[in-house]
Amino acid sequence: MAPKDYLGKDQRNTGIDDKAKKVDDIQTLDAGDIHLLKTYGQGPYHKQIKNVEDDIQAVSKRVNELSGIKESDTGLAHPALWDLAADKQASQNEQPLQVARCTKIIEPDSAEPKYIINVKQFAKFVVDLGQQVAPTDIEEGMRVGVDRTKYQINIPLPPKIDPSVTMMTVEEKPDVTYSDVGGCKDAIEKMREVVEIPLLNPEKFVNLGIDPPKGVLMYGPPGTGKTLCARAVANRTDACFIRVIGSELVQKYVGEGARMVRELFEMARTKKACIIFFDEIDAVGGARFDDGSGGDNEVQRTMLELINQLDGFDARGNIKVLMATNRPDTLDPALMRPGRLDRKIEFTVPDMEGRTSIFKIHARSMSCERDIRWELLARLCPNATGAEIRSVCTEAGMFAIRSRRKVATEKDFLDAVQKVIKSYAKFSSTGRYMTYN
Repeated sequence: MAPKDYLGKDQRNTGIDDKAKKVDDIQTLDAGDIHLLKTYGQGPYHKQIKNVEDDIQAVSKRVNELSGIKESDTGLAHPALWDLAADKQASQNEQPLQVARCTKIIEPDSAEPKYIINVKQFAKFVVDLGQQVAPTDIEEGMRVGVDRTKYQINIPLPPKIDPSVTMMTVEEKPDVTYSDVGGCKDAIEKMREVVEIPLLNPEKFVNLGIDPPKGVLMYGPPGTGKTLCARAVANRTDACFIRVIGSELVQKYVGEGARMVRELFEMARTKKACIIFFDEIDAVGGARFDDGSGGDNEVQRTMLELINQLDGFDARGNIKVLMATNRPDTLDPALMRPGRLDRKIEFTVPDMEGRTSIFKIHARSMSCERDIRWELLARLCPNATGAEIRSVCTEAGMFAIRSRRKVATEKDFLDAVQKVIKSYAKFSSTGRYMTYN
């Protein structure tokens, strides 16, 4: 007789059947279940917020690409990338560095080269590199930043350039285009051949085996559009544009003008492509002579340094030089020779067609009557320059204001021609300068 079971079947269950049952009941997760698990702990608008953040990041990247990071001697990044708070915190934690010059590298090919640095008006030291500087970053003669304890080289510095030279760079493009320059169509074509084609299509010169022209001298009477054409070049090109007035290079102390010219071309060589415009070059480019007193010796030294930089021992690089003057007869022959100034472009007094186009250019921004005879006005202004025609348009507007009218009429222009061209003829310098050009 079997013993009586007091616990019962349910209490004696060992769970073997349940394990087999659980193994049979396991189901694999499909894609919908996995997606649901991934959204665990997320808010109701998580997906929309993530899409908006991705859109913001894509738009900011596109804006940065379109605006571009400008070349700058200070090395500043785009303002959108600045983190002023973190930079301020880092500057408070770090010690300021001292400026020195690396005069010599000892055993540059070894594993641990040594560097001789010269701290100005202090002493010379033999030092090592810091942890953040590679040996290939340091060259002999360059400026470096060293700490104040071990004098280790922590950062390479750019070459020293006078702030007055750096300020000559034109950051904002002028609002003058080639269509705003009238009366000198041939001169503009010659200018574009020198400036734009070598920068945009250099392969044309490589295929022919010639070097593109690198220098242009613009000469002509005052008011014929020389500086205006240079402003149009600065507007058109994407290269770095540096504007220099000749009198800025005339300095008080000996050697200062030559140093500024040297630093000017040194800064220009750091750019990918650069255009330097010297206005009123006759201030420093006059022919050499000895007046006995030595008053012009410093000006002549500045011109000799300019000649050396244009076509001397060192290569000029991808630097285009534009020069403008009213007196080409006073320039030194060494400055005028091919190789330094390859092309001489004359800006003459505009002809009949040129004067008509200048009238129409200035009338575009004026409130004028529609049936004004511009050819008649141009015929009444013989030997007038572009500046005088602009003065005629301004005076016509003044006559309209005086008569309390909102539109300038043809009679206003005729009165302005009588006032500017006829009455101011004794002040005109065109005829005087035509003898030199």
